[in-house]
Amino acid sequence: MPWTTYNSVSIPSFMYGTAWKKEATTGLVLQAVEAGFTAIDTANQLVHYDEARVGEALVQLTRQGITREKLFLQTKFTPVNGQDHRLPYDARATITTQVQQSFASSLTHLHTDSLDSYVLHGPYSRRGLGAEDWEVWAALESLYDAGKTKMIGISNVSADQLTLLCAKANHKPMIVQNRCYAAFGWDKDVREICRTHGIIYQGFSLLTANSGILAEPDLRAMAVKYQAGLPQIVFRFSQQIGMLPLTGTTNPDHMKEDLQCERFTLSPDELTLIETIGQ
Repeated sequence: MPWTTYNSVSIPSFMYGTAWKKEATTGLVLQAVEAGFTAIDTANQLVHYDEARVGEALVQLTRQGITREKLFLQTKFTPVNGQDHRLPYDARATITTQVQQSFASSLTHLHTDSLDSYVLHGPYSRRGLGAEDWEVWAALESLYDAGKTKMIGISNVSADQLTLLCAKANHKPMIVQNRCYAAFGWDKDVREICRTHGIIYQGFSLLTANSGILAEPDLRAMAVKYQAGLPQIVFRFSQQIGMLPLTGTTNPDHMKEDLQCERFTLSPDELTLIETIGQ
């Protein structure tokens, strides 16, 4: 079942993430789409992503009849502090110009003339929101207002920062994408703000950030009960508590299995148990 943002755009309920795939990116995106993923997440940041190789996969998919309209594409603007020397923009330019240059470069990489979702990779400030944050957000809002992206969002954001952004922005985010730790209640404070404002919360590193809980007997018992793998239990839990999960698996079997998690439904008690398991 697709989800719908507060501005009435639908988004698939599971997303394939392309971080740290390097030269394997093209092949893995092809495998993910073949497995059934229709939403792809990337970033214009060569330290961790290869956006152009995602684009190569999209070209091949179009040849196979899977056109751009059938896929949900999300990429990110990464500020200078998250980049290495291979910048997709002029570091001496204003932040507004950097966003415009990075966005144009993303469209070229992805062989498209518009995006479904454009995300700020993280605020400039550690606490609160400074002048750079407001400038970068205004630049994202301009792209949205011009119809170049159907939604805008922010990643790696704290509850305080998100509260500020929702209160003062012309357009509050439609997407929040955060790393999700069981030890901190699966980012409960940020998820609560998202729920209040109708923002879609995307969780990443659900498995890698929480490897400890996969050994929990209660979780293993659920896996037996539902004849599912442990990752399926975690992904299904995340969807049921209102989170859109990302997976970055490189295993074609796991890609198919991850998408199968919607075939069962965890009970309210089981959800509560997993929500407090790491605390």
